Amino acid sequence: MGFKLFKKEKTSIYAPVQGEIIPITDVPDPVFSQKMMGEGLAIIPEQGNIYAPVNGKVILVASTKHAIGIRAEDGTEILIHVGLETVALNGVGFELAVQEGDKIKPGQLLLEVDWDYLKEHAKSIVTPVVITNSAESGRQISLTEEKRSVAGETVIMTI
Repeated sequence: MGFKLFKKEKTSIYAPVQGEIIPITDVPDPVFSQKMMGEGLAIIPEQGNIYAPVNGKVILVASTKHAIGIRAEDGTEILIHVGLETVALNGVGFELAVQEGDKIKPGQLLLEVDWDYLKEHAKSIVTPVVITNSAESGRQISLTEEKRSVAGETVIMTI
């Protein structure tokens, strides 16, 4: 009965978007590929919008709407960065469904994305999903071996 005290519950992080899963080291941006932002992976979106990967709270919404930061209930901080160099789009192609401070649950719509616009105007639509506090958390992060993701269904990381 007291043994649960020593065993931390695992947190499952679900795919925020449907697409092809690639290693973070394959992202064509050194900030992500060299894990400067943290451990994680990336998804090359095929369709759909961006959905919440965990139960938690929105702690950051970039003014240009291209990135959303989330704190999971266990304290894990997750950054979903939609595309590369998308900050230059100044919010065009994105429609927010949440704001900072909102409580979220897996599968909840966070952001509507016009992928056709991004494909035409951004460097890349590759979408990194990183644990920004992975270095200081000391917790083990397991990445999926799946090659494809279904938003809200595929577990892409376990902490």
